[in-house]
Amino acid sequence: MQGYFWFVGKRALQMLAVIFCGISATFLVTHLSPIDPVEQVLGRLSSRANLSPEAIASTRAALSEMYGTGQPMLNQYFSFWARLVRGDLGPSLMAFPTPAMTLVMRAMPWTLGLLVSATLVTFVVGNLLGALAGYNQNNRFFKAFGIFAMGIQPIPYYVVAFILLIIFGFLWPVLPISGGFAMDVTPGWNWPFISSVLQHGILPATSVVLVGFGGWFIGMRALVSNIVNDDYVTYAELANVDQKTIVGSYVIRNAIVPQLTALAMALGGVFSGTVITEQVFNYPGLGSLLIDAVNAGDYSLVLAVSTVSITAVAIAIFVVDLLHPLLDPRVRTE
Repeated sequence: MQGYFWFVGKRALQMLAVIFCGISATFLVTHLSPIDPVEQVLGRLSSRANLSPEAIASTRAALSEMYGTGQPMLNQYFSFWARLVRGDLGPSLMAFPTPAMTLVMRAMPWTLGLLVSATLVTFVVGNLLGALAGYNQNNRFFKAFGIFAMGIQPIPYYVVAFILLIIFGFLWPVLPISGGFAMDVTPGWNWPFISSVLQHGILPATSVVLVGFGGWFIGMRALVSNIVNDDYVTYAELANVDQKTIVGSYVIRNAIVPQLTALAMALGGVFSGTVITEQVFNYPGLGSLLIDAVNAGDYSLVLAVSTVSITAVAIAIFVVDLLHPLLDPRVRTE
């Protein structure tokens, strides 16, 4: 047990190092951008009202002090981390004066609810069916299912998303194709809103699941096909061990370990995949928010989205990494 706690401590330090380096790199990239956030705000204000030169100068000075753009880069960096520790990344430029973290917290449940749940469902379904297909190699249903999985797996998921959008949005319009919920329902913990959210999430979630499960299915089937020929599986079958026990305790448990590593990588790609998926279906998540922030030159909001995404992915990978020693005693924890 002491070895496991030491393993957890080392992985936690690695997670913190990844978060620190990732956020620092994002800060550097955004602050080296030629876009000046102060001038972006002044441009919007000037387009809405006729400001005098004195008002523009005073506003520029106030905004420069607020965002610290007139300070050296190193001072801005330390000031950024001081504000980040307090959970304050400043106001958003495109929704001034709303704090950037407030906008991120509004959008994050949509992304987590849609893509993380779709990724986990894909992982479970794909691996379960792949394990059964690898164990029952002569089953006609699993052979046909394997052909379907190999056919759809190479297709980019945004192509599948467009196909679903055309079929169920135009040819057979039975599902909503845009937004996170209907405009005529009141957000809250009530059934009309919940049912509307579920309906609006069907198409984007299906596009992720259809493409994603093929990779899990093929990978798990290949792993199980090798494991079923091992001596301990053969001995268990000769000893008349229950087939469910063989598949669950002997086959899947040994084959799932490399798949967990792949799951950590898949979770790392969740926030990159959310950009295209949410843009196709106009879904109100972090991907859409990030695109709007980049287009508006709102690097406070870009930093907020990137910080939350990097932290969430690092924590998810950390949790998955901790499952390895629990599932496979061969994994060293010292």
